[in-house]
Amino acid sequence: MVRISEDLIRRRAEHNNGEIFSLEEVSLHQQDIERIEHIDKWCRDLKILYLQNNLIPKIENVGRLKKLEYLNLALNNIEVIENLEGCESLQKLDLTVNFVGTLSSVESLKQNLHLRELYLVGNPCTEFHGYRQYVVAHLPQLQWLDGKEIGRGERIQALQELDGVRRRVLEHEAEYLKKREKQKNNGLKEADKQEDPQRNQLDFSLTDDENNCMRLDLHVYRHMDTSLLDVDVQPTYVRVTVKGKVFQLVLPAEVKPDSSTAQRSQTTGHLLLILPLAHGEIKPKKHTARPTSVTSNQNTKKETRAAPGRELLEVDPGLAGSLANIVPRGKESSHKPQQFSQPHERCGVEERPVSKDFVDDPEVPPLM
Repeated sequence: MVRISEDLIRRRAEHNNGEIFSLEEVSLHQQDIERIEHIDKWCRDLKILYLQNNLIPKIENVGRLKKLEYLNLALNNIEVIENLEGCESLQKLDLTVNFVGTLSSVESLKQNLHLRELYLVGNPCTEFHGYRQYVVAHLPQLQWLDGKEIGRGERIQALQELDGVRRRVLEHEAEYLKKREKQKNNGLKEADKQEDPQRNQLDFSLTDDENNCMRLDLHVYRHMDTSLLDVDVQPTYVRVTVKGKVFQLVLPAEVKPDSSTAQRSQTTGHLLLILPLAHGEIKPKKHTARPTSVTSNQNTKKETRAAPGRELLEVDPGLAGSLANIVPRGKESSHKPQQFSQPHERCGVEERPVSKDFVDDPEVPPLM
């Protein structure tokens, strides 16, 4: 249950620097509010109050708003017009699309002498035979009813036929109240039963078009604000959040989420999703084998490629045979250095002949 709090009103009073006591206009629509409270204490100077599209079942706690001129309670659950006698400055009252079936409760508006406009379109009472004549006759200060101006001749005729109109209206009202009571009882019984979760889902239709696209038509409520809708399209399913309730549908084929579009109908309010088909474009990548025929130069480069920070020793191919004799075959290695079978020859360097005057002095250490 969402309640009217001081913090909520302050957030809605940004145009008044967050001050609520001097506030003259506040909008609290589409907040799932279930009760009118605290406004008559905190906002005494209020002139315009928007409370449409909530869950309010009763008009209450507005009698202290002496300066209130416009009250919008459209799209709520109100059944009776009441508790507005204290709104001395009320000029316009909007109760469009509610559950007002007690038309006789409109007589309580006689005390609102400045009331000029009244909207009851979409309420059960408007279907009563003689509805308009009844309202016009009982509210002489009213100038507009459901957006249509009240003429002088219409008012005179309504007063002349008031007795017969009142009798018919009261009969319709009694029938409606019985029907409404039965609906409430049936609703309570259904609420006690464990229902299938799919029953609460919205109606929809899923079709294909000529452009290789799927069209999902979701029957969203006509008067619901588009900001309360959230759409998430994935390749295999669609998830739509409607005022906190999730609608999810598994798609029969893969679609392209990036190319999908969503649009809202201005006449019916339906949400239309156009989902282009993927046409098998989403495929797993096949493993491609690398070619085995590689040139000898490439193999040489791969083999001689050194790791970072290491250096390789280049060996002359002519020394390959000499190096193979470092460790003789068939003999165990010892700790002593092996002697070469052939005298060591320096590659590319000729030895100079020993001079005749050379004397080998044993005390002089040999040059290394």
